[in-house]
Amino acid sequence: MSDAWELSATEALARMRAKELSPVELLHSVQARAEVVEPTVNAFTERRDAEALAAATASAERYTTGEDVRPLEGLPVALKEEVPVEGWRMRYGSLAVDEIATETAPIAERIFAAGAVVHARTTTPEFSCTGYTHSKLWGITRNPWNPEVAVGGSSGGSGASLAAGTSTLASGSDIGGSIRIPASINGVVGFKAPHGRVPTGAPYNLDRYCHDGVLARTIADCALFENVVAGPHPADIASLRPKLEIPERLEGVDGIRIALSVDLGSWEIHDEVAANTRAVGEALIDAGAKVDEVDIPWNLELLMDTARRHFASIFGAEIAGAADAFPDLVNDYVHAWADEARALMAEPGSFLRGLHQEAEVWAPVGQLFDTYDALICPTWTVPGIAAGDSFLGQLFDAGGGNDRQFTCYMTTPFNILSPCPVLAVPSGIAPSNGVPTGIQIVGRTYDDVAAFRIGAALEQVRPWAGLAPFTG
Repeated sequence: MSDAWELSATEALARMRAKELSPVELLHSVQARAEVVEPTVNAFTERRDAEALAAATASAERYTTGEDVRPLEGLPVALKEEVPVEGWRMRYGSLAVDEIATETAPIAERIFAAGAVVHARTTTPEFSCTGYTHSKLWGITRNPWNPEVAVGGSSGGSGASLAAGTSTLASGSDIGGSIRIPASINGVVGFKAPHGRVPTGAPYNLDRYCHDGVLARTIADCALFENVVAGPHPADIASLRPKLEIPERLEGVDGIRIALSVDLGSWEIHDEVAANTRAVGEALIDAGAKVDEVDIPWNLELLMDTARRHFASIFGAEIAGAADAFPDLVNDYVHAWADEARALMAEPGSFLRGLHQEAEVWAPVGQLFDTYDALICPTWTVPGIAAGDSFLGQLFDAGGGNDRQFTCYMTTPFNILSPCPVLAVPSGIAPSNGVPTGIQIVGRTYDDVAAFRIGAALEQVRPWAGLAPFTG
């Protein structure tokens, strides 16, 4: 029998419901695994062992009595540190912030209410503002598949924890790829739902690029978790009604038409990433889908300029304030964000220009979805970047300069197109460094179920490990 920490969330739930496994035993197994891997991986900002034991004990009682067993009852779930919980200390990955949360975010509220055992909080870059996870406050989070490689970000600790076996589910957030990037490079699953599907706290609930969401090891685990956190919330005017449920049993993909783009029109793609993406296309054909490789007439500079104008006006403005107030405390990547935000905010009509450009970004995809049910493409252009490096440094694979934010991440266009659901899943392993690569399954606007159907079909014909072969 596998150690309990190796079980998927749905497998663990089944064993607890059958009284073959206790929530306390599962928690202790996950905690013991953390003792082995955390000195290297560094995915946690804090462990909440006493509170977790109390919650696991209460869950064990519920299973014993059979009364009111909730959807996540007894599962060890890690929360991304940026998620506020009333009374908990908040640092946002920054030496410049130290405060106590005065309210609980909707996603955390629902995780607790569903019976989860919240045992740890996970690392982020400072202010969750980039796609890798290191900071002056928390140090470097390392990939359990290869500790020399970054874990992605900003939900990097969540992705690494799942792959290392130190949580069964983990929360994330995504404003430019921060769920999908770490899901892909850690070999797990992440879902950026359409904006409003998962309620978010103010004021970022009104930022269309911003999404709270979920990471898991399998499609079934991800659907389970998504169904817990999704649905309208009285505190979020942008939350969507009615609640959408991902079916427990998903239809196959016979006859589904899928467009495949390796480069989204203008990215330079590493050969290993391209090969694994095309292998996914072949696997989906074997599963019954119709897959065509297509050209998308996107321009990389237009895409990145569009996103930067949006970020500068909202997220970037807040970061610039912190960089101005605490110049010696914040990280180099925060200063770079701040500099770019100031320049764009000073440009008259910058935000309005970005809105016009968003329409240009949507136009070819809108036409594509008249023919196809979904689009698949890579998540990263490269197998990874070095742990502890930043976009101010060098790319991991070739030593080439990467002096502009987001140019190795292919996720940001789908924050611009925020009504599109995007499921990130593994596509294979990069031979050069032994780290997973991943794809994005982009659905038509608000068609979450199609993305999950495709992900489930792919998992069936081309299953992934979900756990790194890391021995500590």
